[in-house]
Amino acid sequence: MATLFRENGIDFDKVNYFNEPFTAERLKKLANKAGVRPIEMTRGAASAGLTKDTPDAEVIAAMVADPNLIQRPIVEVGDRAVVARPIDKALALIK
Repeated sequence: MATLFRENGIDFDKVNYFNEPFTAERLKKLANKAGVRPIEMTRGAASAGLTKDTPDAEVIAAMVADPNLIQRPIVEVGDRAVVARPIDKALALIK
């Protein structure tokens, strides 16, 4: 991701959310900015017992408790965000 941004002349801040953990409020805001439900920002959700029917607040609580559940990278630009898988989604967001 960093290489992609550098190649396109884009300044960015990289946040390691294992060192700076997400709060429930922050994850909720990112999901809103991305226009997705929190379950869509996870990986390995099924193995954690999470499904599309799990209430959003429970999904967010699980993500806060176990950051490995958070799909990455998440790219945020102003009032928009995207889970950048594939990475081209990040470029679409910033253009």
